[in-house]
Amino acid sequence: MTAEAYLQEATVSASQFFAIWRHYDADGNGYMDGNELQGFIQELQQARQKAGLGLTPEMKTFVDHFSKSSDGKIGIVELAQILPTEENFLLFFRCQQLKSSEDFMQTWRKYDSDHSGYIDAEELKNFLKDLLQKANKQIDDSKLSEYTDIMLKMFDENNDGKLELTEMARLLPVQENFLLKFQGIKMCGKEFNKVFDTFDSDGNGYIDEQELDALLKDLCEKNKKELDINNLATYKKNIMALSDGGKLYRTELALILCAGEN
Repeated sequence: MTAEAYLQEATVSASQFFAIWRHYDADGNGYMDGNELQGFIQELQQARQKAGLGLTPEMKTFVDHFSKSSDGKIGIVELAQILPTEENFLLFFRCQQLKSSEDFMQTWRKYDSDHSGYIDAEELKNFLKDLLQKANKQIDDSKLSEYTDIMLKMFDENNDGKLELTEMARLLPVQENFLLKFQGIKMCGKEFNKVFDTFDSDGNGYIDEQELDALLKDLCEKNKKELDINNLATYKKNIMALSDGGKLYRTELALILCAGEN
């Protein structure tokens, strides 16, 4: 079956949801917008009509809102809100703990305990278990393993069996995912190191809140299309959630600003 055909189902499975997402997020940037989003809305309406199924209230609200907006953008979380599923693995998308970037960053830091910049399959499994428990949902270990595998398939873009911060951030609603703002300004490793050394003005090996404030002001001035200086406090608050007692080390800031080693 095709992704379009899955939209005719009264409910979709986890694997079908995954296929739908991958099909409509054609460019793989982590969200649907523009022609992707409008194509999805059109085919959703056609598929439901063909199957003799009306739009659910959630679908109707979604269609009414986004069909009128040329600059709309949705991520996996938003899609999870409107597609009825036969499995409860999508519950963690609705977990209250993931409604802010700051909460997400703090949770990430807890599970990336070695500051490697990624979490492996076992760490991911514990991450999901924690989120589900916070949502008062209990599942057995075999189901949790299944959800972990699905998550890796959904988010592991380079198929290395582990998830980076930006990959995991797709658990956030698009409007809450501040990391998307930094995608267009990421630097190569050499440039990032130069910026870090410049703003680590006292040379102590980490950036404090005051130094981060100066760094972000500089980035906002140089990248006005991507970053809004009026959101400076939000950027700073979310990034400092990765810090160690107010000390933001090179490896943590690199998760936000560094695109690679070279």
